[in-house]
Amino acid sequence: MPERNAAAGTRDLSKPGSVQQNAASPPPHSNRRKWMIIAGVLLVAGVAAAWILFSGSKLPPGFAGGNGRLEANQVYVATKYAGRVLEVLFNEGDTVDAGQVVARMDTSALEAQLRQSLAQITEAEDARKVALAQVDVKQADYNFAAKQYSRSRQLVPTGAVSGQEAEVDQARMLASRAELVGAQADATRTSASIDAAKATADRLRAEIKDAVLVSPIRARIETRLAEPGEVLAQGGRVFSLNDLSDVYMYVFLPESVTGKVPVGSEARIVLDAAKQHPIRAYVAFVSPMAQFTPKSVETAEERHNLTFRVKLQIPKERLRQYEALVKSGLPGMGYVRYDQQAAWPKGLQVNPNIPKNLWEPTGARSSN
Repeated sequence: MPERNAAAGTRDLSKPGSVQQNAASPPPHSNRRKWMIIAGVLLVAGVAAAWILFSGSKLPPGFAGGNGRLEANQVYVATKYAGRVLEVLFNEGDTVDAGQVVARMDTSALEAQLRQSLAQITEAEDARKVALAQVDVKQADYNFAAKQYSRSRQLVPTGAVSGQEAEVDQARMLASRAELVGAQADATRTSASIDAAKATADRLRAEIKDAVLVSPIRARIETRLAEPGEVLAQGGRVFSLNDLSDVYMYVFLPESVTGKVPVGSEARIVLDAAKQHPIRAYVAFVSPMAQFTPKSVETAEERHNLTFRVKLQIPKERLRQYEALVKSGLPGMGYVRYDQQAAWPKGLQVNPNIPKNLWEPTGARSSN
């Protein structure tokens, strides 16, 4: 009896009703289709959110923004002449003032040449003294010979002196005059030698002075390119500096915005490192060349895709306040106001009362 019930139970599983009941559960491929639809919806939502975020739709009318990186004008400290590096006085990240000594080149050979040039000046001055003395001697000889010839010429008509003797006196006078001219030339030549030796000494002093490398501007050292003992060629670079008085950010804006942005209009720079402190800037440059699309594209359908490079410059008088944040490559956002009547949003208004020690290093405040 139990066996029949079991058999009956087995037969019941093969009934159509039982098949319909099992078919009510969804097949595996149905779950995969459902998850694909959910993933597609999430992807579309993510793209839409990203478009809203990066298109600047949160900005009020009259404003446009774009992401960029803080940049500073780069200046190189290089050697004027070839030589060996003697000292490198600063490291990467240090701030130097205009005119501050940052490195020195080995000048031992130049100093030896300078001493040689000074000795040549002394020698030339002594030679000039001898030459001037010779000029005096030759001048006296010429004066005597000229007077002797004058007397002989006057005595020839009286017969006291023959014509031949007068001619001899004339020859002596002419010879002494030639010797005088030669002595004067030697004196002039020694004077020129003195001037040449002094010029050489001045050049060597200038080279020795140029061997002391100074920073041309107040800047931060970005890269230390040479070490003591290295031999550099003429123009060899020792440091690369970031000019702390020339800081800017490039942003790319569509042509519908850049066409309305005048040069000099007010702008803002918001760094990721200090989002709560927007920095006042101004539009210093709008590129006349479109980016990202070929220049030959002039159809109305493609012109809306054109973007132009806009330079946002931080005023020099405000850079000292943000000097600690001046780092090349620091990311942030740049905002431009192309409607001069629009008021800046609250989040982009400049705070005039920024604490002086806002970016003071922790170690500078430590008492240990």
